[in-house]
Amino acid sequence: MIRVSLGLVALFGAALLAPPAGAASVSKTYSYFTIGGVTLEEIETELNTRGPHVNSTGRRHPGATQMEFTTRLGYTTTARGCSLTKVQVTVDAKVILPRWRHRSTANGDTALVWDTLSADIKRHEESHIVIAKNHARELEDQLKTIGRQKDCETAASRAKTITDEVLARHDAAQDRFDRIEGINFESRLLRLLQYRIGNAPAKRPEG
Repeated sequence: MIRVSLGLVALFGAALLAPPAGAASVSKTYSYFTIGGVTLEEIETELNTRGPHVNSTGRRHPGATQMEFTTRLGYTTTARGCSLTKVQVTVDAKVILPRWRHRSTANGDTALVWDTLSADIKRHEESHIVIAKNHARELEDQLKTIGRQKDCETAASRAKTITDEVLARHDAAQDRFDRIEGINFESRLLRLLQYRIGNAPAKRPEG
């Protein structure tokens, strides 16, 4: 699950002083919430009651990613009009993941399910970041096509329109990803468990 906010920074300057356009980039930080429980049912209850609250769904989730898009635009004015001379989009992602306090003392079966589940939660949240980075690159590419406008107000208006359109596609892609992941959750987890069991090292017989 994701929470997204947007920051816009406009920079005005002369063409010779404007820095070169940058590439879309992502910074990631991780934080954790601790859950208890011993059985799988208790773990599920803990995730549902202690997981991060996501405003878009109105409920708690096993993991979440807070993302902020920041768009920095540099404008240069001449007698011929106003042009964008700097375009840079960055994504600041804050990933929130669960940590089970009883992992070190858990029995083998419960530990296996937990390890599989927690790895899938992390993969899910990091997939949200990949989607965001792809749209950040798209946003940069689209903004670079604006070209020279009659004035900076017109250029800024065009930049806002493009930004709104790309971020709308971003939100739709994130929602679509969540829907597909939700539908496939049980079959995906079972498949991952079977894979882990099949690749677990065989125990040597004692004696």
